[in-house]
Amino acid sequence: MSPTSGRPAVALLLPPAARTPVVDELRKAGYDPLTVANSDELADLLATRRDIAVGVIDVDGDPEDAGRAWELLHEGQDIPALLVVSPQTLDRLDPDAGGHETDEYLTRPYSAESIRWRVEAMVIRSTTVDDGSDAVFSADLAGSDWSRRGQLVAVFNPKGGVGKTMIAVNLAAALTARGKRVILVDADTVTGHIPSSLGMDGVGTVVDAWCDELEGGPTLSFDEMASAHQSGLKVLPLSSSPIHTEILDSERIAQALVQARRAADVVIVDLHPSYSPLNRAVFDTADRIMVPVTPDLPAIRAAIKLVEVADELGVRDRLSLVVNRAQSGVSVADLERAVGLPSFGQIRSGGMLVVRALNEGRALAEIAPREKITQEFFTLADRVLGVVPAAEPAKAGLRLFGRPVAVRS
Repeated sequence: MSPTSGRPAVALLLPPAARTPVVDELRKAGYDPLTVANSDELADLLATRRDIAVGVIDVDGDPEDAGRAWELLHEGQDIPALLVVSPQTLDRLDPDAGGHETDEYLTRPYSAESIRWRVEAMVIRSTTVDDGSDAVFSADLAGSDWSRRGQLVAVFNPKGGVGKTMIAVNLAAALTARGKRVILVDADTVTGHIPSSLGMDGVGTVVDAWCDELEGGPTLSFDEMASAHQSGLKVLPLSSSPIHTEILDSERIAQALVQARRAADVVIVDLHPSYSPLNRAVFDTADRIMVPVTPDLPAIRAAIKLVEVADELGVRDRLSLVVNRAQSGVSVADLERAVGLPSFGQIRSGGMLVVRALNEGRALAEIAPREKITQEFFTLADRVLGVVPAAEPAKAGLRLFGRPVAVRS
């Protein structure tokens, strides 16, 4: 059989339930998707088609058959493989095992769109020359420490104005000052301003990198895209504008964040205050969802609602309450009681010191390392690292300025 469409062909060895949406998405993008049920069918396909640009293989369903399918792709035609794995499988990968320089990994959960983005990038990079070489993992894979796995911390509250970005920036700076490798991702494409908060101009974005990739540029990791701050912290905004963000596929971003954990001790993601598909994808992959709450009723009610949503999404055990502007009207004990979460950290009001830091484009750890608020950020950093345990939750009824308050609607 010879190709008739002139479109790049993609071989798909995926579970039956996943095939249809992926096939539809690839067809819309101009590819010729060809599904197979096992390695035997893939062998028959490869014997008749010489135009297959990429093979997509689900590894976890039948690892032995997937291994055979991988071998078939790299025999003769030497076709790049996109290997779909669970996060647990990815963590167990042997860095000394054989691989191929053109292969890539995609962890589940994934979407049809995320597969399409990865296939497009691999097709752009692929070559039709069969040199028969015995390659190993590419430099970016072989040079990585595949046994390490940093933490992924999302900073989120569905209400704005609670100090979310201030906490994300200063926690990242405190961790960096502790000698940790930190990537700070500004995932608030609407009101995000992390680069300006740190006095950084002309910072590259994920949108910039992915648009360049579609035009034939390199496929970069989040670590490679990120810009270095003078403190050593690495900063990466998703976009510089809220308008042109169509390229920001939620599942691809979540996948890139998972991979970024292998280049950093901690990846911190500052999220927009909404329950968007992007935020939910990050929730699914985060190790910790840090919830800043200020001692006022709107913020408290928003946190209570978040706990309810987290129950529904199955991520409540990842929530970590951080009381911002602590002891300013509602006691920490009262707030814990109302929200239903113990306090993971407490940050006092910084007043003009925080304003000064923002005006100078610097973190508190840089301009005022000995101030009490800065020391509280160091304590919070140590708790993230597991050096200092969180305080035991207190028990009390919620009181606002000394008066009992009902917060549940």
